[in-house]
Amino acid sequence: MIRNDRNMTLDSDQEVGDRAGTDGVSRTDQAAGRAVERRSKLFDSSIVGTASEAVEFISNILESSTEYSIIAKDSEGTILLWNEGARRLYGYEPEEVVGKANSSILHIDEDVRAGKPHAILQAALEQGKWEGTLLRKRKNGERFTARVVITPRYDVAGKPVGFLLMSKDITDEIRLTQYARSLIEASLDPLVTISAEGKITDVNEATVKVTGVARERLVATDFANYFTEPEKAREGYQRVFSQGFVTDYPLTIRHVDGRLTDVLYNASVYRDSSGKVLGVFAAARDVTVQRQASQYARSLIEASLDPLVTISAEGKITDVNEATVKVTGVARERLVATDFANYFTEPEKAREGYQRVFSQGFVTDYPLTIRHVDGRLTDVLYNASVYRDSSGKVLGVFAAARDVTELKRTEAELANQRARELERLAELERFHKLTVGRELKMIELKKEIEQLKRRVPEGSV
Repeated sequence: MIRNDRNMTLDSDQEVGDRAGTDGVSRTDQAAGRAVERRSKLFDSSIVGTASEAVEFISNILESSTEYSIIAKDSEGTILLWNEGARRLYGYEPEEVVGKANSSILHIDEDVRAGKPHAILQAALEQGKWEGTLLRKRKNGERFTARVVITPRYDVAGKPVGFLLMSKDITDEIRLTQYARSLIEASLDPLVTISAEGKITDVNEATVKVTGVARERLVATDFANYFTEPEKAREGYQRVFSQGFVTDYPLTIRHVDGRLTDVLYNASVYRDSSGKVLGVFAAARDVTVQRQASQYARSLIEASLDPLVTISAEGKITDVNEATVKVTGVARERLVATDFANYFTEPEKAREGYQRVFSQGFVTDYPLTIRHVDGRLTDVLYNASVYRDSSGKVLGVFAAARDVTELKRTEAELANQRARELERLAELERFHKLTVGRELKMIELKKEIEQLKRRVPEGSV
């Protein structure tokens, strides 16, 4: 399918011969030498020993290049070479275009009218190459986007005689890119890609909103610059490159107007088709509301005068309030992750208590005694229940302890007082019985005396 205009080579050879003129063999030899030198850099001499072998070799390469359009044209734009890739991409057969058509037929009408083809060729001449994307036109009028590379062609004397155009249809790539972009922009979470140097390579609109910085100003800047703790941000993406990912990495984004947004970053590396790491893709979940809610909950917990504690399924303390710190004499950071049962006079009873909560869902007025580090004891009654996540899964136990030390002391005093009162009453009853007994005996004695007096006549005594 490959077709080229043989005059292209012949004309160039004739030009060299004409220019050689008065210079004789030396100019020809010089030109031939340059050509041979150029060939030696491109081919193994064992493959292309002769000019015909070189042509055959190049023809085979062009014929097999079906994914890429390769077109050669002269300085006026006339197409001189048209490979199989060009036929498939543009729809023209070689005999329709080679030596007949101008390459302008491949440009869209708007670009032709605007003089864009000429400007591109001029840039290729000045810079040695032009590379970019262009809208192209097929034989049937269909338009598509192609990635195009244009390089000048030179004769043996170094004079530009035309151009070589290589192009590839990237419509599918663009479609996939647009699809991926639509997915990214559909996310309400700030998304960002980061290079190995820590530079932002892409962002979505959510990132623009949370930073207050336009996309074009974010790209190519340091990722770490947009956080209240730049070093922590830098450490975060470096950890991704070293470990492959991070989850729930806490950072605070600073908006240009000073507003702060607390986020948790989940990030992983992304790779090319060969597995080479290209960068980091990071998604930030705004947790400002959750953190405010957590702070509100914490304020409520700390406002409680009762010791409050959360316990994991393994019996480890996961959180406490200040009242628990005071009643145990142990700092919060030293309490967390230790055994709940360790802080009671009866550890086994404490362990049995929270295990009952996990099995039954709650306990009420469960008596325990907390031991302070200085030896003081505090009697408490625990009320506890399980707490769950949004799906209903049990996460742990929340327990509140009511200090009943004073109540117990009062109850003991009342019990002692009642015992004393009962003892006094018993004594009174015993005294009463004794007194009553004596009075009864006196009455009986008086009765006996009266009876005796009646029995004995007066004056006989």
